[in-house]
Amino acid sequence: MRIVISNTSGVPIYEQIKQQVIAAIQAGDLPEGAPLPSLRALARDLRVSLITTTRAYNDLARDGFIANVHGKGSFVLPRSPELVREHLLRQVEDALAEALRRARLAGLTRDELVAILDQLLQHPEEER
Repeated sequence: MRIVISNTSGVPIYEQIKQQVIAAIQAGDLPEGAPLPSLRALARDLRVSLITTTRAYNDLARDGFIANVHGKGSFVLPRSPELVREHLLRQVEDALAEALRRARLAGLTRDELVAILDQLLQHPEEER
C-alpha cells in the first residue's frame, strides 16, 4: 500500500491517510483480511506523528473499514454493500456541494444547473 501525503493540500494528514486507505480497499488493492502497516511503522514511513496515524486508523475502524485487534494489528474488514454505497453517497454529496459552490461563483441559475445535470445524465459517455 502506497500513501502519498501533501502538506499543501489543505486536507488534514489523518484524513489523507484515511481517504487513501479507503480508496485502496474499494479498488481491491487491500482485500478482506489484509493487514495494514503498524501505526508506528506508518508514522515513521510517512514522517508524521503517531497521533496522526492513530486518528486515521481509529476513524477507519469507526467507519467499518478496518478492525484494530489489540496486540495483533489492524486488518481490512469484509466490504459490505451498504457501507460501500454509504461511502460513495458521501463522495457524491461532497462533489455536488463543491460543484454548487463553483456554480454560485459563476453566477449560474438553478435552471442552468438542472440543464447541465440533465445533459450529463443523458450523455454519460461525456462524463469527465
